[in-house]
Amino acid sequence: MHDWQRVFDENVLVPPHPQRARQPLKESTAFQCVLQRLDGPLIKQGVLEVLSEVGCHLRMSLFDVTYRHFFGRTWKTTVRPVEPLPRQSSTIIFNETVYFHTSLTHPTIVAVVEVVAEGRRRDGTLQTLSCGFGILRIFSNTSDSPSSASASEDKRLRLYHGTPRALLHPLLQDPIEQNKHMSLIESCSLQFTLRPHPLLEPVFHLLPENLLVSGLQHIPGLLPAHGETGDALRKPRLQKPVTWYLDDVFFTLYPSLEKFEEELLELLISDRSREGDSPPDASALEVLERRLHVGVHNGLGFVQRPQVVVLVPEMEVALARSASFSRKVVSSSKASSGSQALVLRSRLRLPEMVRHPAFAIVFQLEYVFNSPSGVDGNAAGAPSSSSLAWMHVVRWAVWSPSLEASSGKVTLPLQGGIQPNPWHCLVYKVPPASMSSEEVKQVESGTVQFQYSLRPEGHLDTPTGHGSSPRPERRPSRKPPTSPSRPPVPPPQGLVAPQDSPVGPGLSLSQLAASPRSPARRRSAKPASQQPDGSEPSGAQAEFPLEGRISHLEADLSRTSSVPGISVAEQLQELPFTPVHAPIIVGAQTRSSGSQLSRASMVRLQSSGFPEILDANKRPVEAVNPTDPVKFNPQKEESDCLQSNEIVLQFLAFSRVLQDRQGTPWPQTVYFTFQFYRFPPTTTPRLQLVKLDEAGRASSSLMSHVLALIDKDGSFDAGSPGFQLRFLVDPGFLKPGERRWFSRYLAVHSLQVDVWDGDSLLLIGSAAVQMKHLLRQGRPAVQVSHELEVVATEYEQDVMVVSGDVTGFGSVKPIGVHTLVKGWLHLTLANIGHSCEQRVRDARSLPPSRSRVISNDGASRFEGGGLLTREGPRPVKNVVQAQRLADVDSELAAMLFTHSRLGGKGPQGAGQEADAVCRRKLERMRAVRLQEAGGGLGCHRTGVLAQQGVRAQHARDLQVIAAYRERTKAQSIASALSLAITAEHTVYATLGAAEFFEFMLRNPHNTQHTVTVEVDNPELSLILDSREWRHFKDAANLHTPLEEDMFHLRGGLAPQLFLRPRETAHIPFKYQTFSAVQASAGLRLEDGTDTRSPGKSSTMPTRHAKVTFRAGGGKPLAVLRLTVEPQPHVVDQVFRFYHPELTFLKKGIRLPPWHTLPDAPVGIPGEAPQVHVRCSDPNVICETQNVGPGEPRDVFLKVASGRSPEIKDFFVIIYMDCWLATPIQIWQVHLHSLQRVDISCVTGQRTHLSLVLRGTQTLRKVRAFASHPQELTTDPKGVFVLPPHGVQDLHVGVRPLRAGSRFVHLNVVDVDCHQLVASWLVCLSCRPPLISKAFEITLAAGEGKGTNKRITYTNPYPSRRTYHLHSDHPDLLQFQEDTFQVRGGETYTIGLRFAPSQVAGEEEVLIYINDHEDKNEETFCVKVIYR
Repeated sequence: MHDWQRVFDENVLVPPHPQRARQPLKESTAFQCVLQRLDGPLIKQGVLEVLSEVGCHLRMSLFDVTYRHFFGRTWKTTVRPVEPLPRQSSTIIFNETVYFHTSLTHPTIVAVVEVVAEGRRRDGTLQTLSCGFGILRIFSNTSDSPSSASASEDKRLRLYHGTPRALLHPLLQDPIEQNKHMSLIESCSLQFTLRPHPLLEPVFHLLPENLLVSGLQHIPGLLPAHGETGDALRKPRLQKPVTWYLDDVFFTLYPSLEKFEEELLELLISDRSREGDSPPDASALEVLERRLHVGVHNGLGFVQRPQVVVLVPEMEVALARSASFSRKVVSSSKASSGSQALVLRSRLRLPEMVRHPAFAIVFQLEYVFNSPSGVDGNAAGAPSSSSLAWMHVVRWAVWSPSLEASSGKVTLPLQGGIQPNPWHCLVYKVPPASMSSEEVKQVESGTVQFQYSLRPEGHLDTPTGHGSSPRPERRPSRKPPTSPSRPPVPPPQGLVAPQDSPVGPGLSLSQLAASPRSPARRRSAKPASQQPDGSEPSGAQAEFPLEGRISHLEADLSRTSSVPGISVAEQLQELPFTPVHAPIIVGAQTRSSGSQLSRASMVRLQSSGFPEILDANKRPVEAVNPTDPVKFNPQKEESDCLQSNEIVLQFLAFSRVLQDRQGTPWPQTVYFTFQFYRFPPTTTPRLQLVKLDEAGRASSSLMSHVLALIDKDGSFDAGSPGFQLRFLVDPGFLKPGERRWFSRYLAVHSLQVDVWDGDSLLLIGSAAVQMKHLLRQGRPAVQVSHELEVVATEYEQDVMVVSGDVTGFGSVKPIGVHTLVKGWLHLTLANIGHSCEQRVRDARSLPPSRSRVISNDGASRFEGGGLLTREGPRPVKNVVQAQRLADVDSELAAMLFTHSRLGGKGPQGAGQEADAVCRRKLERMRAVRLQEAGGGLGCHRTGVLAQQGVRAQHARDLQVIAAYRERTKAQSIASALSLAITAEHTVYATLGAAEFFEFMLRNPHNTQHTVTVEVDNPELSLILDSREWRHFKDAANLHTPLEEDMFHLRGGLAPQLFLRPRETAHIPFKYQTFSAVQASAGLRLEDGTDTRSPGKSSTMPTRHAKVTFRAGGGKPLAVLRLTVEPQPHVVDQVFRFYHPELTFLKKGIRLPPWHTLPDAPVGIPGEAPQVHVRCSDPNVICETQNVGPGEPRDVFLKVASGRSPEIKDFFVIIYMDCWLATPIQIWQVHLHSLQRVDISCVTGQRTHLSLVLRGTQTLRKVRAFASHPQELTTDPKGVFVLPPHGVQDLHVGVRPLRAGSRFVHLNVVDVDCHQLVASWLVCLSCRPPLISKAFEITLAAGEGKGTNKRITYTNPYPSRRTYHLHSDHPDLLQFQEDTFQVRGGETYTIGLRFAPSQVAGEEEVLIYINDHEDKNEETFCVKVIYR
């Protein structure tokens, strides 16, 4: 078994193109090709220098030029050593023979020979390099014979540059040798001989077609050649075959035949229905036949065509023997039978078997299905030619007998699923093995049992073997093992061969009657080019066990299918499988629909006292209609004389929707977060919701609550409602050439605003507004008012599918993702134009010109200066003013005056120098006073001693100065001279965008140099690929010279380039950063309503990079100092995910169609560009996969969450160019880490649990808030004190209103500081209660008045009980009394009040009757019909 598996895994063939299979079959022709020697030094000198133990070998593959398709299997010679230069010989001897046979005798079928060099790197790993390839023509254009009349003569094969993968390019059409893109290698060729080999024809059954094999390779079924190194295929000799007989063959399927076929039919019906290919009555599908394919396989292929026989259930065999049974007895016998098996009623004879370890007997169980043409479903007995039948492979097994075996009994486990099989087709899934032991895994997929013998007599008298052979234990079954959609039918005549009839290769009657399947039904998980001839992939075969339930919290990708044996090329082959995530549609969960303000709303706006927006001339701003189309003219925007734009955001009101249920909480305060253009993320202060009188009576869009700013003391002024934010975008803020970007940003982007509850810090929802109406188009100012839906997105815990219904925005919303309208945000946007003459700043403060070419010629002169001057060259005249050395150098000042600081602690840095100067002046003043006041001798002596001390200190200072200057002289001189060769450049970089520039490096010497380029910043890199260099040149419209192979790469060392004397070269660089330094969105504006234009944000520090160009000996030739000023970036989409702490979030985000993205590149119609993705956090795994045309693209994220309540922020950058030059989308992702709590509960019944709340370092006043307060309550309810470092229990009660799985957020907030103290993610798994009674009432719709009804309830207990009433629709049903008491055995009448409805429809209302502990006693269901 192991030998067969090894040979099978090592010889997997790629089939020819499917179009070749449709051509008429021809006889196969055998060939012998001898690869003799390789002439010419193909191995480059650079390869020999980098690699050691360099060798060379040849690879040969079959290629179809017409369809650009490689097929068969690549064969390679042994490795021949290559001598290093100059001892390298120009000839490498191979003398190796390859054999193959093929029936594709077309001139475009060629053999491709590749020359490959291999060697070991310095770290010991093996490196292979392609040195060229040649095209060997097998057939001529006139006949099917070899390509030359004298085929046995030696010929030379010309070699071309590149690798054989270049043949897949569509520009390389036949004849390939004459194509202009093919570059011939001069003085290099391969000598070979190609001739027919008829002696290979007797062993065609052992060698598959199109398999390239060597004569030295051992072929199972062939005798070895004479001698140790003989060629076994030059004159092949066959091993003697042995005839094997198989009896008592029967299959047992898990858990029973009945249940196995029932599940198979259900999955087949479901699969056909999803594909839109279901028959008129999908339930009428039936099992027409159960067939068994049996053949002998030598690991390479089937020795003979497999035999096809028919299997029948064992109960039908038993009933066929007893003709005296009536139909009634038959029926009862079937109903009482156990788990039946599939039985073969005849003997199998295998005359092609050979005693070899790689020879095996392979079994394949295949089911035949059809849809009966009769109405009653009894037409299966005689299939007509018009009925469609199709086959599905469900199980297979392989058995390799031992060399000494002669007879015995064997039980084999059946195999299935996605692992490779000899038929190379998809097989029905196997049960998941995650929860099974090793013993159960052997039988859970089913077993096949048989008896084998080498004697012709065998067991002909017991074809089924029920009486003597033991059977595996089978569980009883209540139904016959037929299709669940029809009654049991006796086996039709002609489908099962008689017991004494010979069984050989052939097809059953059902296969002969089946019409060919349409191309629409041929589906497979593999490409059509990878399916062998005769395989019939189907819908049921395409079901992978890797697919399963999709969890929103974390998609399980750990379930993989293990394939036994050694895989091809000693590496596991990746299956064509995409991780199954519930994709999040970009924009679908955050886009909100807006509407035009009604006239009533406009009246409210005018009467509420909102401040009026005025333009630069203090006049009211022109208002535009948000429904009017906008014609964007970029030229008009650029030619506007008002170059400064003041963007005003005015938050007016936040209204409640009338569809909210009664009792649904409404926030008291709110705040908003958003990011406008490149400004830092903005968080508004907390705003009070002030309720208006008589709001919301006439229309749902009328304002109900206006916004008012809350002062620091907690008060607010309702007389000045609204809140304004202003963003000034002037030429000082914009970079040169950025004005057009800003105009396009307003034209195509939407502003996403997140609305938060200011008390609970819970996200209420998101709104999005288009900013295209802010384009002034030559007008002095414009304003537009919007009513925006605030939409909240809720996810179910488990999502079973990834498709969904189409939303109103043209995208697909996944099933399991629900959007709820939480309210209406009233917002006014305005753009006020200003003249910028009065805002002109100094020219030096403006950004420098965005020149792409930097020259070091200006740094070639030294402007002078002292050795201790650290400021660098001065831009003014060469004049140096004398200064004290202590004032110039802080280190020297510290050494000169250390004596005065011994007694105390002085200041540091620049303060030390100032204090030292002050102390020195004070000492001089004291000495002068002592000298003036000295009348006595003592005073005179004191003054003399003081002067002597000062002189001694000065002498020591002079010695220190001299020693310090001598020590720093060399360093100071080198630093001053380096200024002569240093060039400086400033780059204004944004996240993910590559800043391209070129440095003109000039060799000032009269000698040539090999220059080494050293870069000290990993974000600054050389452009080494000429294609990438050309891409950036074209994007920047730069017309400087471009060179191929400019740099010499030396592994991990710095690149080098060669410069001739006085030569100038353009060195390409790009600076690109993926680290996010943007300000956090958690910063709030304490006061003030003006966001000024930041010339340079303090939260984005300046970065520096240095490039040194060193000549031979390490001497610097030029230096480039790069100053990087990071700029804020635009955020196109914001995602917020709530996930359990310390786990992995795995999420798929689906991209919209690429042509709908803003700033998408214009490509060929119908051709989608490649999508690349990067992440700002290196610890986040972010990737995307290339899919077929028209398929949706998903971006997969895998990120580890932190501890609760930590928030992890990162950015995802999307590109549509292979060089990652310009981002097409930037997403900001917020991952909220929460403590997870799982609760399993019953709808309408309260479930209690306790959560542990830990205190912080200080005393806090906290309060618990829930996102669904109607379903989740906490105790304590209000504000309570959380002691420092203390532990307190938070009691939680959950009474869900509807069944299913969903999430509830629970926050504990500091009410004084409005900070989040703790947060939980409560995962509810709610099951519905048992309904004891059902009622139905009909009400009139549109009358505007409710209806009173009554129902009765009887206390089943003998004692008095108290009951509580609840409903899952409190907005539709109210009780006259929520609590009532009733004595034992008595009946109580419950009064119901049904609310009116304006529209017709139906609704089921559940009434929960709970006991005093809030446990559900009974549940009534009332179906309300509004007509």
